[in-house]
Amino acid sequence: MTWSEVFELLTPGVQETAWMVGIAALLTAVGGLLIGVLLVLTDRGGLLPAPPVNAVLGLIVNVGRSLPFIILLVAVIPFTRLVVGTTIGTDAAIVPLTIGAIPFFARIVESALREVPPDVVAAATAMGATRRQIVGKVLLREALPGLVAGLTITVIALVGYSAMAGVVGGGGLGDLAIRYGYQRFETEVMIATVVALVVFVQLVQMVGDLLVRRLSHR
Repeated sequence: MTWSEVFELLTPGVQETAWMVGIAALLTAVGGLLIGVLLVLTDRGGLLPAPPVNAVLGLIVNVGRSLPFIILLVAVIPFTRLVVGTTIGTDAAIVPLTIGAIPFFARIVESALREVPPDVVAAATAMGATRRQIVGKVLLREALPGLVAGLTITVIALVGYSAMAGVVGGGGLGDLAIRYGYQRFETEVMIATVVALVVFVQLVQMVGDLLVRRLSHR
């Protein structure tokens, strides 16, 4: 196979990976942020202390984080079919990608929020701020650099997950590497997919680091 043919295969693979990772990252950011905030608020001493709710949320997050992605990928096949109507392709891969990444990001959100100095929260409370204002204007704002750094790590993890999704026909660079690089012994395709994934990860890390530096020096 010539390198021009390799690049023709690589282009849609990169586009599919970007689509999977982008949509899954967006859904993960929303879901993980919500769960992470709830873990902090419902903890003992939180703004909305509810130990039973906190215990249930913690259990769900821990179970989600403990499952290897390749097992989760197979386990949620019925749910994936229910949501998107198929278990093959990039749209189908977004479902397990999101389910696998939300617990991961939720713990990062929780850790970032707990690093906000209690004095800042106490000062906002003393000034009469509502719970919503404390969450939005104090906790999330103060933890923003850490949240962006955590989301960067999560997106990079999603890139790796998306490559594993190729095992079950999820599309993207992982599917390309398996079908051509592994099954057909096309070394050029395998090299090209590895390089593309490395470049993808480097770009994500660079953008994330840039945002964190700007947010940290506002």
